[in-house]
Amino acid sequence: MRVYELMVIHDGGLDDVAVQEELKEVRTRIEEVATIASVNFWGRRRFAYEIDHKTEGYYSVVELLAEGGAMDPVEKALQISDNVVRHKLIRLPDHEAERRGLIGDVDTTVAAV
Repeated sequence: MRVYELMVIHDGGLDDVAVQEELKEVRTRIEEVATIASVNFWGRRRFAYEIDHKTEGYYSVVELLAEGGAMDPVEKALQISDNVVRHKLIRLPDHEAERRGLIGDVDTTVAAV
C-alpha cells in the first residue's frame, strides 16, 4: 500500500451545504478504491491568483492509503467535475508517511558496500 495526499479545491461560488455534499461524493469515490486515513476541511480561502475567473475556493485535504494506480478513476472524476477548480494527488515519501503515523516503521537500513 502507498500513502497519498489529495488536495481538492471546490468552487467558491458554492454554498457550504453544496460543498459538503461534493466532499461526501469525493469520499465515497475514494472509499471504493482506497482507505481514508483523515480528511481535513480547510474551508473557504482566497486564491493567490485568479483561476478560471474565480478568486476563492473551498480547500480539502485527504490522506489515504491505496495501491498504485487505484486512484486513477477518482482523478478522472475530479478532472471532469464542474465544481472542482483544481486537485492535486501526491504520493507521500515513506519517511513522511511514517512521521505522520500513517504507516509503521519502514526498514531504512542500507547494505554496506
